[in-house]
Amino acid sequence: MKKRGLLLLALTLSLLPGTGSLALASDTIKIGLYLPMTGGVAAYGEMEWAGIQIARDMEPQVLGKKIDLVLLDTKSDKIEATNAMTLLVEKEKVAGIIGEAISGNTMAGNRISEAAGIPSVSPSATSVLVNQGKKFAFRACFIDPLQGEVAARFAVNNLKAKSAAVIIDNAQDYCVGLAKFFETEFVKLGGKVLSKTYIQTGDQDFSAQLSSVQAVKPDIIYAPNYYTEDALLAKQARDLGIVCPILTGDGAQADTLIQVGGKAVEDMYFTAHFHKDAATTDRAAEFMKRYKEKHNKEADAFQALGADAYFLLVDAVRRAGSTDGARVRDALASTKDFKGVSGTITMGEEGNPIKSMVILKVANGKFVYVTTINP
Repeated sequence: MKKRGLLLLALTLSLLPGTGSLALASDTIKIGLYLPMTGGVAAYGEMEWAGIQIARDMEPQVLGKKIDLVLLDTKSDKIEATNAMTLLVEKEKVAGIIGEAISGNTMAGNRISEAAGIPSVSPSATSVLVNQGKKFAFRACFIDPLQGEVAARFAVNNLKAKSAAVIIDNAQDYCVGLAKFFETEFVKLGGKVLSKTYIQTGDQDFSAQLSSVQAVKPDIIYAPNYYTEDALLAKQARDLGIVCPILTGDGAQADTLIQVGGKAVEDMYFTAHFHKDAATTDRAAEFMKRYKEKHNKEADAFQALGADAYFLLVDAVRRAGSTDGARVRDALASTKDFKGVSGTITMGEEGNPIKSMVILKVANGKFVYVTTINP
């Protein structure tokens, strides 16, 4: 989609409930959102947008002004993410930005917002590279080095795994990085990686990769990929009689995984950002109550992270007493013990939060809480 197409999308969204107008009136503060609402990872964008809307309902104003939201669809694509960010910065003149959902697209967008000096908060981009060398880039989620290390420790200490087969989507920076950090920690703890094979986003046949798994008979499969590929991978593994546990990352925690994978994803384990049974803050309680009332179901991690990206940005504007980019940036960087939906957040180096992590698994068609790992 060219910039003209994106502008038309913004105009359309401005007429819908819950989105912002294009005019920056004196009594409004405009926040831009660029999220994947269509395409391969649209489930993330849809969930985060749902959480952001609840968060805006909870805190609709800051500095005595109404908060308007302008949402643009990145179509799950890096080029579209760059175009959307350019429009938000140059045409919409937003005070701050929420997005993108995945790491590669966020890195594409961050180059634009960084040059413009506009703070951005990604709900769920976990690659360590996303904020590296950036002053205005922040996130609401933990980063992949910690996630990979925790996954390895859980595999060894809780699943009693001594060997692993790793299956990686090498089209995604997120998946490649997470696998690397898992493997390093797993080997450090005495584990052995018996096979390492690769897939591509959109693949549907994993027989070659699973043949390698069958040949080495590992204690676990580590597959830090997105939900569609992991669901199909699990179905084919179980059909072949492979019964070892499958461990994955936060990128697989979407309802689509269960809808596509069915019984095959039962007992799949995740390193994750949030579960209602581990939520402890007053803000989380209010958020979960409102979300369930509106959607008639429980909020999951991506709704919680979308909400936290919004709350962190609004809190920084409030503490800065201004929408000036540099002042909001400094306020974000000094965030300490913020009681978010996904936990208590202190902003560490390079805009990376220090926060707890939860382990989940699929049981009876639902994501259930296993344990919490504190930083």
